[in-house]
Amino acid sequence: MAALDLQEQEQVDALKHWWKDNGKKLTAALTVALLVFAGFKGWQYYQNKQSADASRLYGEVLKQLASGDAKRVSDAAAAVAEKYGSTAYASRAQLLAAQVNETVGSDLARAQSQLEWIVAHAGEESLQSVARLHLGALLLDQKNYAAALEQANAKHAASFDGLFADLKGDILNAQGKTAEAKAAYKLAFDKTDANNMYRNLIQIKLDALGGA
Repeated sequence: MAALDLQEQEQVDALKHWWKDNGKKLTAALTVALLVFAGFKGWQYYQNKQSADASRLYGEVLKQLASGDAKRVSDAAAAVAEKYGSTAYASRAQLLAAQVNETVGSDLARAQSQLEWIVAHAGEESLQSVARLHLGALLLDQKNYAAALEQANAKHAASFDGLFADLKGDILNAQGKTAEAKAAYKLAFDKTDANNMYRNLIQIKLDALGGA
C-alpha cells in the first residue's frame, strides 16, 4: 500500500512539474480558444442582426419601387449599401435601382455606377454576372466597345456562358467584326439550352450575319 502511495505521489509530483512548465501555455491556449469561440458566436449574432436590419431597409426599396420614382428607389438602395454593404440585400437593392434608372429614370450614369458597385462588392457570383451583363449592354449602347468587351470577357458563373457569348457577339457585330461576331453567336447558341426561347433570338442574329 505504501508503495502504491509512493507511486501516486510521484505521479502527482510529475503532474505538478508539468503544470509548472506548461500550465501558462495551456491556459493561454484555452483562453484564446474561448475568445475565438465567443468572437465567432458574437459575429454570428452580429451577422444575423445585420441581415435582419438590412431586410427591413430592403423593404423600403421595394416600397419605393412600387412608386415608380427612380430617385427614391436609388436613394433607398444607397442607404442599404451604405449601412449593410456586406449583406446580399445591398447588391439586390442596387440591381433593382439600376434597372429602374435604365428604364424609368433614364439616368444611365447612376445605373452604371450602381452596376459597378455590384461587380465590386457582391458576394454572389450570379449577382456579379447579372450586373456585368447589364453593364456590358449599357456600355455597348454608349459605343464604349472596349469597356463593354471587358465585361463580356470577365469571369462569370458557368450558367451564364451563353448570355456572355451573346453579349460579346453584339459588341463585335456593332464594331463590324462579322466573322468574330458569328463565332461568338455560335458559341452562345451552343451554350444555350435547346428549350430556352432565347436560343431563337441568337439564331436570328446568326442568320442575319449569313448563318453558321
